[in-house]
Formats: sequence, C-alpha cells, structure tokens
Amino acid sequence: MNRKTIETTLFGSVAIIWTPAYETPKIVRILHSKPGASAEQQASELYPNLPVSSCAEIDTVAAEINRFLEGEHVGFSLDIVDLSLCSEFQQRVLRAEHAIPRGYISTYRNIARHLGGNGARAVGNALARNPFPFIIPCHRTIRSEFSLGGFQGGLQMKRTLLEMEGIRFNESGRVESAGLYYDT
Repeated sequence: MNRKTIETTLFGSVAIIWTPAYETPKIVRILHSKPGASAEQQASELYPNLPVSSCAEIDTVAAEINRFLEGEHVGFSLDIVDLSLCSEFQQRVLRAEHAIPRGYISTYRNIARHLGGNGARAVGNALARNPFPFIIPCHRTIRSEFSLGGFQGGLQMKRTLLEMEGIRFNESGRVESAGLYYDT
C-alpha cells in the first residue's frame, strides 16, 4: 500500500507519495503546493485515506527537496523514483530533462530533437505531467523564444527556481542569460 510523507518548504508543502513494495522504497508521485491547492489537499483528493508514514530513504529525499527549494545545489538520483508508471516516451523525456544541469535550460523543441523527433508539444505534455517535480527539474525547460512556458507550480515559482540557479531574465520576462542544453 502506498504511503505519503509531507514536507514543509519555502514554497508551501510537498507531498511525497511512495511505496515500500520494492527492496528499497520508491516514490510514485510528488505533489507540491500550487495556487489554490496545497499538496495535502491534492494528496487527499488523489489518494484518499493514504496513511502518513516515512522511512530513512524518504526522509532523506524530503530533506533534499527542501534544500533544493532553498536554492542549494542537490543532485537527485532517479533510483528512488518509479518510472514504470510513465509511458516509454515520457520516460525518455523525463530522463533527458533530468540530465539538464543546474544553471542550464533547454527548450521543448531541443529536447524533442535530442530524442529524434520534432514533437515539441509532446515533450511539453510529457513534462506537464511530470510526476517527480524537483527530482526531475522540469522548470529548466522553456519555449524556443525563451519565454517560460508552463509549470505545475505556476510561472512565478518556475521563474524563482530558475533565478535561484543563476538564470537571468530581461524586462519582458524572457530568459536572458543561460547555458542552452541540447542545443542543436
């Protein structure tokens, strides 16, 4: 049976939904507070009656997420997440996104080309449903014209996360200074 752990962060609460069904626990979903819905509310709606519980591995990830949201450089491992719940295409997108280092950005189009196609919209849709925000830093991908695009936590959170990683914006809100990853 799945369990949940709640962590309080500078951006509101984060709910980590995890399962002890493997040799080591695996995260199946991370929910973060967003405008109009706390992580606890979302977890209660999506996973009613889920027991609150934790273990050493999940406590470590929760603390790392908190440090990440405070602006620290944290290198998350994909070993703690259960990617099997995602389609093969989404797994490829999420792995490509996970590879983008702190201080760099990419575009939906560049990731699509990196994966061998031209489906920028499909990449955007896969990232919009990213079940592991922060561990897979989907805030690091923007539109080709250097505007932010979307983000589950809202555009202000996306911009703040990028700024904490050293990304600068111009007066019109477009990324001004950043390394471009998967530049083709």
